[in-house]
Amino acid sequence: MEALTLEAPAGGIHVARWRPENARAREPHSPIVLLHDSLGCVALWRGFPERLAEATGREVIAYDRLGFGHSAPFPGQLPMSFIGDEAGTTFAALRKALGLDRFVLLGHSVGGGMGIEAAGQHADGCEALITVAAQAYMEPRILAGIREAEAAFRDPEQLRRLARYHGEQAEWVLHAWVKTWQTEAFSDWHLDDALARVSCPVLAIHGERDEFGSPEQAHHIARLSAGSAESCILACGHVPHRECPEELAAIVAEFLSASR
Repeated sequence: MEALTLEAPAGGIHVARWRPENARAREPHSPIVLLHDSLGCVALWRGFPERLAEATGREVIAYDRLGFGHSAPFPGQLPMSFIGDEAGTTFAALRKALGLDRFVLLGHSVGGGMGIEAAGQHADGCEALITVAAQAYMEPRILAGIREAEAAFRDPEQLRRLARYHGEQAEWVLHAWVKTWQTEAFSDWHLDDALARVSCPVLAIHGERDEFGSPEQAHHIARLSAGSAESCILACGHVPHRECPEELAAIVAEFLSASR
């Protein structure tokens, strides 16, 4: 794994890259860019990026969004438009800095929503999109899961655990998630318009026991995507890359092989 810092207009962005072994002997493919969830960061992908690189034969790139992990603090409060904004701000800066003419996007949870936005806004370079446990519209299960998590974080130990990954930004990270999603402005939020702009092949993956969104989220993404799309429901919860990483990596590899 190679770690680096990219200088963006709002501050430094922590980036990590994994390359498969014997990559030179394989046919070159465009890299996979990972987009993390609401409490996530590069470190919380754990061993999945390396596993994904080996399964697909592709370079895997992950980064901490502003305010998360080892990246610079977010300048102010998170705006209601943050999901759509990511494609034109940090992701755009990453793409330019790394010279990513062609790429695959894989986003987990809210990162999946960001992947949907980025696939449409960067249609010239996005070869495929994989969403994992993504939310594409508001539903009661999302709010119920967030409220349960918010209650759990009243235990100081939970916030200390979050601080292991986000340092002094941990409290901001938590509030940016639980407060933003529970505002009235988010009550009728959806990504229908963004999905209509996604023309690349799409695979929407969801866990049947996901506590932050029903499997219908994946079917909705597949139905509304403008290009070819399919959904896949796994026997897991909200974090397939930790609950069933080998299965997830194999499914993604098979999808990308078939999409070429």
